[in-house]
Amino acid sequence: MIHLRVNPSTVAPDDLAPAVAALHRGGVVAFPTETFYGLAVDPRSAVAVARVFELKRRGRDQPLPLIASDVEQIVDHVGTMTALARRLARAWPGALTLIIPASPELCDDVHQSTGKVAVRVTADPVARELARGAGFAITSTSANISGEPPEASAERAAAPFGNRIDVLIDSGPAPGSSPSTIVDATGDAPILVRAGAVPWERVLEFSR
Repeated sequence: MIHLRVNPSTVAPDDLAPAVAALHRGGVVAFPTETFYGLAVDPRSAVAVARVFELKRRGRDQPLPLIASDVEQIVDHVGTMTALARRLARAWPGALTLIIPASPELCDDVHQSTGKVAVRVTADPVARELARGAGFAITSTSANISGEPPEASAERAAAPFGNRIDVLIDSGPAPGSSPSTIVDATGDAPILVRAGAVPWERVLEFSR
């Protein structure tokens, strides 16, 4: 496992080159987000996605959320930004995950063949640079064994997996506290799927 230590205030593309290369090879990268540490793979690769499910011992009935560098990356590779999603996207970058119609580019296991995918534009500069450098949105499921608490420490996030992950990006402690708020934005009105870091009242403000 490659251990990359980066400064989130000054992170540059070259700092993350080994992690980007690993993603392009179908590897698994542990990385920081604005909530907890996550596991990144290429969501278009069935082999890479299968590795995440195996590492986390995650049930195959649980879809994987994604992180993108910007809205353009979502439109190009992730799915359809509905009118509601575009209004809610005013809350980005941040810990608001939107469920939107999925692109056929994505591996079916990412969204469990539902045709809907969960995605957000992250506020974490390292995570955003990782997705930008990769050229595609990345998975962002928490770096933990399913059923265990998510981790805000790089070392604790990587510990259960050992050398079975390819790269650990360490930018210091993640903020922790609450996971992202998840909202279904496939219809005309927002539907709360999971309460989290962004209050529901704030979601409703952006939805108008």
